[in-house]
Amino acid sequence: MKAVIANDHGAVALAKEVIEHLRKRGIGTVYLGTDSEESVDYPDYAEKAVMEFRNGGYDFGVLLCGTGIGISISANKMKGIRCALPQDSYAAEMTKRHNNANFIAFGGRISYKEPVGNILDAFIDASFEGGRHQKRIDKMMALEGR
Repeated sequence: MKAVIANDHGAVALAKEVIEHLRKRGIGTVYLGTDSEESVDYPDYAEKAVMEFRNGGYDFGVLLCGTGIGISISANKMKGIRCALPQDSYAAEMTKRHNNANFIAFGGRISYKEPVGNILDAFIDASFEGGRHQKRIDKMMALEGR
C-alpha cells in the first residue's frame, strides 16, 4: 500500500505521528506537507495531495489541518475526491465500507477520544461493500459541478 500525506501548520506534529504509524504498518508514504508551524494555506496542500494522488499508484490520501475541516472541504471540491473527516474508528470504517472514501482527514488541534492511529487503521482495514452503496456514490459524484 501507498499513501500521500499533506498538512498545513496546524497539524505538523500529528502529520509526523501519522507518517510514523503508516510506516510501522509497512505502508509507503509520500509527504507533501509543511514541517513548519509558520502559517500556510490548507487549500494549497489539499490541492498538492490530490494532484499527486491523481498521478496514480496511491491507495489513499491523508490530509491534516488544525481541525481537518478546511482541508477536507478543499479536497472535496476537486473532481473524484471523497475525503472523510471521521470522529472515531466506527465512522472511519463506515466511510470506506459505504462511501469508498479515497482520502481521510484529521485535525491537529482536535482531542480525539481514541488514538488517531486506531481511527486510521479502521479506515485502512475496511473494504468497500459495493452493491447499493455504489449507486449512492454514483449519485453523490454526479453532484460535482452543480
